[in-house]
Amino acid sequence: MSEKTITLTNNSDGRTVDLPLYKGTIGPEVMDIGKLYSGMGIFTYDPGFIATGSCRSSITYIDGDKGNLWYRGYPIEQLAERAKFLEVAYLLLYGELPSLDQLSEFERIIRYHSMINETLKNFFDGFHFNAHPMAVMVGVVGSLSAFYHDSLDINNPRHREISAHRMIAKMPTIAAASYKHNVGEPFIYPRNDLDYCANFLHMMFATPCEEYVPDPLAVKAVNLLFILHADHEQNASTSTVRLAGSSQANPFACLASGIASLWGPAHGGANEAVLDMLREIGDVSNVDKYIAKAKDKNDPFRLMGFGHRVYKNHDPRATIIRKVCHEILESMADTDNPMFELALRLEEVALEDEYFVERKLYPNVDFYSGIIYRALNIPNSMFTVMFAIARTVGWMAHWMEMMSDPQQRIGRPRQIYTGHDRRDYVGIERR
Repeated sequence: MSEKTITLTNNSDGRTVDLPLYKGTIGPEVMDIGKLYSGMGIFTYDPGFIATGSCRSSITYIDGDKGNLWYRGYPIEQLAERAKFLEVAYLLLYGELPSLDQLSEFERIIRYHSMINETLKNFFDGFHFNAHPMAVMVGVVGSLSAFYHDSLDINNPRHREISAHRMIAKMPTIAAASYKHNVGEPFIYPRNDLDYCANFLHMMFATPCEEYVPDPLAVKAVNLLFILHADHEQNASTSTVRLAGSSQANPFACLASGIASLWGPAHGGANEAVLDMLREIGDVSNVDKYIAKAKDKNDPFRLMGFGHRVYKNHDPRATIIRKVCHEILESMADTDNPMFELALRLEEVALEDEYFVERKLYPNVDFYSGIIYRALNIPNSMFTVMFAIARTVGWMAHWMEMMSDPQQRIGRPRQIYTGHDRRDYVGIERR
């Protein structure tokens, strides 16, 4: 990163401060404001971190205006078309695409770590039978530090790597077990003869009394969705993992905090909200009415799955996933799916309506992913869990990167205080 400086002057008292100006490989220049308070006695105020860079990272790059998403420099379109999910996982963790031997060894390691401790079955039994799977995920993942004392030295690079392998391997097993607990079926052990995505579907849908053979198209769809959701720069959940990690918390606690953040309907729960919205609209004949409601500022109804905080153009992931969405529904003897028909009509109207076009409210990845999951018989309550499985790779990559950064410090945002000025305590008899 090249360095320049920019001089700021406080017009009220004449104080100046020279601040470093950095330029990354690509993207806007970034001003380092670390000396702003000591030099001028002021903080910055940026709710939601709209224009604040919280870290240096070489993992993912997003250009929201151009609709670009790159993992380690590789366009998402190329990876989605040609790569396997664990190939992308290796890329995110280690910075380069693996050789055939490296990928084979990485897959072997992930298979080796895919089982969970038998004692955890008792932990699942402690949750209510209809507990939301994400609630179970937060608790079970957070408990893993109680099982793996052998590799919890966060200052040891090898321990960090083992923790990353364990999390990537165990998340599908924990996720499938969360689903099985929710529906009252026995847990299914992972199978080492299946690849990552097929293994997950097997653990989800197989039972001891009936073998389940994953549909190749379903495996393809899950592989694609996992790649598209593997990382997305400094989003809310990734930033949560980094902030928790900055306190030197163990990796499992950091991942649990990321899962909790992802659970929010404005983040990982958005695809579940899309299905809820489609159910509320109900029929194609109601689309015009609900489009009008979405444009009415006084109406609480909002179109879910349109627009994105970062992308000011088309979400590149939505362009990729839309093709697979058509392919799946056309091949699964469900071509007259009314929900899919409704979604397409909603998409068509919104993309032609001047109100949405001017605001660039294009369909995002959440708009299509929920429809695909529904076609694969994955219930709404598992949508965000699916997101968590994929995003675990990104979370661990960012956590490992952060822990190896010599400039890493504990996160400590500041604030604008708007409470009372100093006042004195008054005894209760005088109040």
